[in-house]
Amino acid sequence: MKLVATGRHPKARALLLAGAATLFAGMPGLAAAQEAALAEETAQPATDDARPAAGVDGSDDAIIVTATKREQTLQDVPVAVSVTTAQTIERAQIRDIKDLSSLVPSLRVNQLQSTANTNFFIRGFGNGANNVGIEPSVGVFIDGVYRSRSAAQVGDFPDIERIEVLRGPQSTLFGKNASAGVISIVTAKPSFTFGGNAEASYGNYNAVVLKGVVTGPVSDKVAVSLAGGYNRRDGYNKDLGTGSDVNDRNRWFVRGQLYAEPSTQLRLRLIADYSSIDENCCASVNVRPSASTLAVRALGGNVNDVSERFANRVWSSYDAQNDIRNYGLSGQVDYDLGPLTFTSITAFRRTDAFTNSDADFTSADLIGRFSQDLKINTFTQELRVATNMEGPLNFLVGGYYFNEKIDQASQLQWGADARGYADVLIRGLSGGAQSLAGIETLFGGLSGQDFAGKFFARGQGLDEKYRLKNDAFSVFGQADFKLGDRITITGGVNYTKDRKRFSTNITSSDVFASLDIPALRSAAANYGIAQYIGQTFFNVPVASAAQVQGFAQANPAGFAQINTAAQTRTAPLLGLQQLQYLPAFLNLPNAVEPGRTSDDKVTWVARVAFDVNDQINLYASYATGFKASSINLSRDSRPFESDRTAIEAAGIGVPNQTYGSRYAGPEYAKVYEIGLKADWKVATANIAVFQQSIAGFQSNVFTGKGFILANAGKETVKGIEFEGTVKPAKGWLFSAAFTYLDAKYDKFVLSAVGDLSGTLPAGIPSLSTTLGAQYDWALANGDHLILRGDYHYESPTQIIEGLPGFLDMGVAAAVDAARPFRREVSEVNASITYALANGLELTAWGRNLTNDRYLLNVFDSPAQPHSVTGYTNQPRTYGGTVRYRF
Repeated sequence: MKLVATGRHPKARALLLAGAATLFAGMPGLAAAQEAALAEETAQPATDDARPAAGVDGSDDAIIVTATKREQTLQDVPVAVSVTTAQTIERAQIRDIKDLSSLVPSLRVNQLQSTANTNFFIRGFGNGANNVGIEPSVGVFIDGVYRSRSAAQVGDFPDIERIEVLRGPQSTLFGKNASAGVISIVTAKPSFTFGGNAEASYGNYNAVVLKGVVTGPVSDKVAVSLAGGYNRRDGYNKDLGTGSDVNDRNRWFVRGQLYAEPSTQLRLRLIADYSSIDENCCASVNVRPSASTLAVRALGGNVNDVSERFANRVWSSYDAQNDIRNYGLSGQVDYDLGPLTFTSITAFRRTDAFTNSDADFTSADLIGRFSQDLKINTFTQELRVATNMEGPLNFLVGGYYFNEKIDQASQLQWGADARGYADVLIRGLSGGAQSLAGIETLFGGLSGQDFAGKFFARGQGLDEKYRLKNDAFSVFGQADFKLGDRITITGGVNYTKDRKRFSTNITSSDVFASLDIPALRSAAANYGIAQYIGQTFFNVPVASAAQVQGFAQANPAGFAQINTAAQTRTAPLLGLQQLQYLPAFLNLPNAVEPGRTSDDKVTWVARVAFDVNDQINLYASYATGFKASSINLSRDSRPFESDRTAIEAAGIGVPNQTYGSRYAGPEYAKVYEIGLKADWKVATANIAVFQQSIAGFQSNVFTGKGFILANAGKETVKGIEFEGTVKPAKGWLFSAAFTYLDAKYDKFVLSAVGDLSGTLPAGIPSLSTTLGAQYDWALANGDHLILRGDYHYESPTQIIEGLPGFLDMGVAAAVDAARPFRREVSEVNASITYALANGLELTAWGRNLTNDRYLLNVFDSPAQPHSVTGYTNQPRTYGGTVRYRF
């Protein structure tokens, strides 16, 4: 069965989308034609543990979601939410959160610098990663517990029940950072019926996955479950510098649950989990060389040729480390008292993540160490009470508390080849007039110090320590009021208070970066003037200050010519400032900067829902969202320009003091949305039309030297989302989803590459689509043959607005340098499963079967002016799975 038109011809894609639209246009008529088949298909007894029998997809049953913290069917909840069920996760071989992008068009997930860095985007909005002080705009919750950082979000899915992707700001009911949306992962609670499953997979790149869960009762009131898994794979990139594989998998987890019902009113659920990741990640490739690339090769180092960006070959001088331990304990208590249900969710989590990578991305040893040792302790507490009354009014009120402590120690050190590389760059910047040794002699003589062999010496760099404490609380409430049988009016409000305290302790041992080059240039010019005047007019090697002053007074025109010549000759020395990568750091708190932020905001939602009939629901809503300030916990943190005067007055500035940002202020989101949800049993259709904007969007852009954290003035996205399914005959299930986005920066004056106001934000495709088909063929002996395929497409989009590393050539050059880098996604995934009636299943599967390759992201190559580096997507993977359910 062929699912999609081959190729990327625009007319083929247009015909594909038109065909999908035609398919869903006839849905109401299909309902009557399929009543007999539907009756036969749904006449199956329910099981105690709610798990479908082998080969049965369960798609005829209503999907229950908790998007509004109440149990509602997917079609009844008046919220833009996508749900991926356990059966779909198995059939589509979804093994990590980042794989969800192929099923949910509005969601994009990128893994970049390390295993601990994952970025989530919903409707084009999202940030986080690369800097632990920047909290994500997309909140991730697992069984109601907020996971604050991406290092705590990656991992394989144990005993999954469903994944809900809530689109748009969700700040009213979710207590922390949901200004762009929420990913809610729900796992199955322990069952009072003994059962479970075991799975073993093998794929290309020697991929091995072992995973299983067992559940059952220990008494008539207590049930438990234990899940565990192991996932390993060779890397799909070969590092020709170290000989190792990169982008491998080596992770395992264990997860235990206890569920108790001591009485008909009381329910208890305890969850404990531990996971470990130890991987060599993440490979990057050079996509635009420069003179600095030639300098690397001149030292005997290697960088891939740009024509081989998708050849799965990279160069490094040492293997990366990604050693992550993530564990936690949570408890949920639900108690029914008449029409009220009281809920408490308490959780403690700990993340330890050590990473170290070759940050120059070449086989030359330029950066000898780039490590981060991160520890995160998080405590959360949620209390709420909800009604479940027959009358017209139902409500939910609650409170949420969040406490987190972050300790981070980092090191950045020059490697053994740094001096040779700096020598090549200095010769290039000075037109061959200077060398590293010559600069050491010159600056040493001017300053009276011995700099011989001390510039860019191996082991010099930065030692960094950061601490952050975050306390936040919120109170929230939401009420639903029914007007008659068909209209429901919803109103909700949330008040959040967020306070952060942070400190830094950074020391620099980089001798070259501590030099005051403008002052030394001035000294060099003055020395040249004195030397020329002394030898020309006074017959001495160097004129005295009095002789120079006297000559200047007696011959001002001649002195002006000499001074101009000296300034011109020494001007190239100022170009060496761009090589001062690791300057001294002004730590905080200090006399001017307290190292504190305090934000608070009231957010709210108003919505009206109308049941046209039993099959069609309409809704319209307005909602606001909020995310508190994000802190720049990195070596790129700089005092605000507004603090310059006070810092200079206090005399606490450091050599080469620069200004930028310590943190980005809050994000404020709002969305207007109208939607339709329809369920004709054999077909469903969900449509949302929206305009969503975030004021103060927290932008974090890499410049080649470091990250610039700043607030965009305002970003707006207008869009349409569609999700639908149709079951034209017994065993058949077709699905289609698309997202159209029209995005722009309304105002972004202070971006890393200049004023971007009125331009299109990068990385947001105008069109994203997913088409799927599944056929479940029930055999006479009770076995099932199940075929599934899906196609994911994203229209071409600019990857980055501009490359800050080209700003020395002008803003236009920085923008032009980024234009060639565009991304287009066209991926096909498929599986075939033979499910025996006894619970045994055999599956053959493949992801990205057409081996569609593209760049996930590009950035200025670290310490390599005018060179560009990027990350590539995963190539074709395939394999087989054996699963047994009992």
